[in-house]
Amino acid sequence: MVARFSTRNQNFPQDSLTAASLVDVVLVGDSLELARRLPPDFVKCMITSPPYFGHREYSENGHLRELELGRENEPQVYVQRMVALFDELRRVLHPAGTLWLNLGDTYRDGQLVGIPWRVALGLQDAGWLLRSEIIWHKPNAMPSSVKNRPTTAHEHLFLLAKSSDYFYNADAIREPHVTFTAESKMKGGRNHFGKREGTPERGKNKGNPNLHNSRWDQAFHPLGRNKRTVWNIPLGKFRGTHFAVFPEPLVECCILAGTSAGDLVLDPFMGSGTTAIVARRLERHFLGLELIPEYAEMTFKRVKEVTVERRLFTL
Repeated sequence: MVARFSTRNQNFPQDSLTAASLVDVVLVGDSLELARRLPPDFVKCMITSPPYFGHREYSENGHLRELELGRENEPQVYVQRMVALFDELRRVLHPAGTLWLNLGDTYRDGQLVGIPWRVALGLQDAGWLLRSEIIWHKPNAMPSSVKNRPTTAHEHLFLLAKSSDYFYNADAIREPHVTFTAESKMKGGRNHFGKREGTPERGKNKGNPNLHNSRWDQAFHPLGRNKRTVWNIPLGKFRGTHFAVFPEPLVECCILAGTSAGDLVLDPFMGSGTTAIVARRLERHFLGLELIPEYAEMTFKRVKEVTVERRLFTL
């Protein structure tokens, strides 16, 4: 079941929202205003890709354009608004919850602004634990006409936590092993890798010689190696939009690592609904916040493919 509530709709609850009423729901309105009305500690994981600073305008409505993130004149103001929003959302997050924040950068006055790290450090200063920086490499990134610098083909994905005791399922997103040949595994027998010079890895990186006294079957997890911090994922596409959407494989990794089946995932910039789609496919629930009503409608159309029933509250 999917429902939409709008802050401008008589059906929108006028008092504090309850956790039970916020399962598979999109709330339409300003994210910060909505966040202030959410109950504490009830969302297990947040995954989002906010509007980037200085990039395109998404709304044709003048009032909504004033509320849109990314239209600020100065990057400092953008960072302040981001920190204020996620400071409020940290209250909403479960104590063991995580935030997966995707941010791209932009150029201004001939130089890189550094928005992703400005935001990440601002959140860290505000109390978030900055656990990891992940590079999202886009093999199908849009070509660029620039001639005095490399073409940008990546974005940042930050993993942040509310507390040091947070939920992270490493086994759910392990990668295939790509180091150590079968021959090198067996040198010295099953009990040991063998002598130091006898256990080379493939490629230029010859590995850690300190492993020579370890069992190779202990070094190699049966489900694969720990997820690395460079994710090679093409841009997502969805017909009916004029922009690239959040790729489902990227969202899937975040959801699998940050939640268990039945948990609630929040996207405070729901956009076209990719987080909701992946959450339902993986047997999780979602809560979306979205400023632009047309995008909420787009979410409904996409979620309909993975859910049977929805409730719609018109504006």
